[in-house]
Amino acid sequence: QLRAQNQVLKKGVVDEQANSASLKEQLKMKDQSLRKLQQEMDSLTFRNQQLAKRVELLQDELTLSETRGKKSKKSGESSSQLSQEQKSVFNEDLQKKIEENERLHILFFEADEQHKRLEAELRSRLDVLETDAAQHQAVVDSLTRKYTDTIEKLQNDKAKLEIKSQTLEREAKDCRLRTEECQQQLKNLQAALGSRLEESLCIINEKVPFNDTRSNRYNALNVPVHNRRYQLKLRDLAGQALTFVQDLVTALLNFHTYTEQRVQIFPVDSATDTISPLNQKFSQYLHENASYVRPLEEGMLQLFESITEDTVTVLETAVKLKAFAEHLSSYLCFLRKILPYQLKSLEEECESSLCTAALRARNMELHRDMKKLTAVFEKLHVYISLLALPSTKSEGLLRTNYSFVFTNIATSLHGFHDILKDISKHYSQKATLEQEVPTATQKLITTNDCILSSVVALTNGVGKIASFFSNNLDHFTASLSYGPKGGTEFISPLSAECMLQYKKKAAAYMKSLKKPCSDSVPYEEALANRRVLLSSTESREGLAQQVQQSLEKIAKLEQEKEHWMLEAQLAKIKLEKENQKLKHSLSGHLAESIQEHSVLPNAAEQKEETIEKSQREPVKTTSSALDNESREDLIKNHYMARIAELTSHLQLADSKAVHFHAECRALAKRLALAEKSKELLTEELKLASQNISRLQDELMTTKRSYEDQLSMMSDHLCSMNETLTKQREEIDTLKMTSK
Repeated sequence: QLRAQNQVLKKGVVDEQANSASLKEQLKMKDQSLRKLQQEMDSLTFRNQQLAKRVELLQDELTLSETRGKKSKKSGESSSQLSQEQKSVFNEDLQKKIEENERLHILFFEADEQHKRLEAELRSRLDVLETDAAQHQAVVDSLTRKYTDTIEKLQNDKAKLEIKSQTLEREAKDCRLRTEECQQQLKNLQAALGSRLEESLCIINEKVPFNDTRSNRYNALNVPVHNRRYQLKLRDLAGQALTFVQDLVTALLNFHTYTEQRVQIFPVDSATDTISPLNQKFSQYLHENASYVRPLEEGMLQLFESITEDTVTVLETAVKLKAFAEHLSSYLCFLRKILPYQLKSLEEECESSLCTAALRARNMELHRDMKKLTAVFEKLHVYISLLALPSTKSEGLLRTNYSFVFTNIATSLHGFHDILKDISKHYSQKATLEQEVPTATQKLITTNDCILSSVVALTNGVGKIASFFSNNLDHFTASLSYGPKGGTEFISPLSAECMLQYKKKAAAYMKSLKKPCSDSVPYEEALANRRVLLSSTESREGLAQQVQQSLEKIAKLEQEKEHWMLEAQLAKIKLEKENQKLKHSLSGHLAESIQEHSVLPNAAEQKEETIEKSQREPVKTTSSALDNESREDLIKNHYMARIAELTSHLQLADSKAVHFHAECRALAKRLALAEKSKELLTEELKLASQNISRLQDELMTTKRSYEDQLSMMSDHLCSMNETLTKQREEIDTLKMTSK
């Protein structure tokens, strides 16, 4: 695109140069025509001057003739008549010449003014055109520079792309070779696998008496692949469901007990007056709620305990789900039993004199909500009993309908949550209205608050259960519907129970195989020991002699050990004395020890050599004073050399520590400077990226502006050509008029 635009710009520049050259030629032609006109004007002015001189001469002659005529009047009338006729003729000619001269002067003046005006206009236009041409030339030069830069960049990019293309071609060749190799390997593998398949088929046909996977009845007894991850996930989900059910059970217990308290209080307080027989029966039934609600938690706990890591949990093996469904059916019977009493109790509240219209409307809404609540529990009981059918009857529920049942349970739970929301809303409105009743007691208000809190807890618990079930719906349908390999399902609950027994036996067999074997001597080591025993010729006496010799050596070594222990104690005592002396002398001789630091190591080496030499000599156990003094001197010199060496090592360590500390500080400063420079560089990088984007936008805008300028220049040149043609026509008309 840039090359095409560059070519277009080059063509435009060439056209402009040609147009400017043609304009220059036209200006030259106009200058020539103006020069010709000036020459003609000069000739006309010269001719006019000649005519003016001739007119003056004629006037002089006329005056002379008049003077002569006055003198020669008397000469005769004939001569006067002739002179008058000549005078009239001359006057007419002169008048004509004067008029013609005036007309020529006017034309000359007008032509001169028009020429000056045209010359000024043309010069101003020429200046404007020259400035425009210079500007356009500068723009063209800048564009050519930019386009040359872009062309160079594109050429570099082209070279890089060519290099990349070459590398890609090489890679493509390598890939082709690899694909050919892979195809060859694939062919070899296919051939090898085909041969293995034939061998395995032959072995199966010869060795296997029958294939139990062909028959669903036999395949149902095969143990499926144990998916430990699914089992752990199911146990985790069952634990979460157990906690949710426990919360639900506590909320239901609170709701039923608090409703029982409310029936005893409102509309008639049982402490002051007898309540109606309907409410008495209703409170009696509500008092039995724990015997129906508690088994739900127990059934869920049994179901949770039945799901372990080792079992295979599917609907055919989930036997405890049937017990949970039975407990739910008993609770549903309880709800059906208390529903008419609850509805009649609400109607009785509406018929009381304390009930207002708004309170009556809230009671009717609760009347409808209680019916919906019982209907939702009926739906849940139906679907959960359907899920419990495969553990008792194999044909009760097909595996294809599992997902349908689970989705319906999820929708029923969401509906249950919505109904509880409506109940909590209507009951809160009812509680606020009952607080406004003047006869409302504090006991009634607190009971209403307790019922409302239990309903809110029930709503939250059911909402958690609904979201939990809908979130794990796919996992339930996938994990509770797997079976033996090659089969789609278990034939009957009896086959599933047999499968579990077979699984336990297989697990026990695998555990027995994993038991570690008793430790034994390796075979090679036993052979080597046997050879040693056979080749040994030592007797008991030889071994006894060796034992006696070793005991004698041990006794000698113990004596030497005691001797050297005594020597070490003496050396310790002397060392303590020398340390006390050194403590007193070190304060005064510290500078001397530092100066003699370079000499002491050599002395220490010499003393160590003397100590080694003394150690090489045989030890003489004499108690003379000379030996004791020499020994004390040697120990003293040795410890002095050791102290000097340790002080030198300490000084070296201190100097190294100072040096390392300085290096660490310098490195910390360098690290801080590097982080600052990094931040600055990141800011500069951001600015550079912004500048690059800005320059790209400016390049696009300059391109568009240059294209617009080129279009404007072309339009301007067209208009200039039109004006030049008009000027030519005007010059031609002037030429015609001047002629």
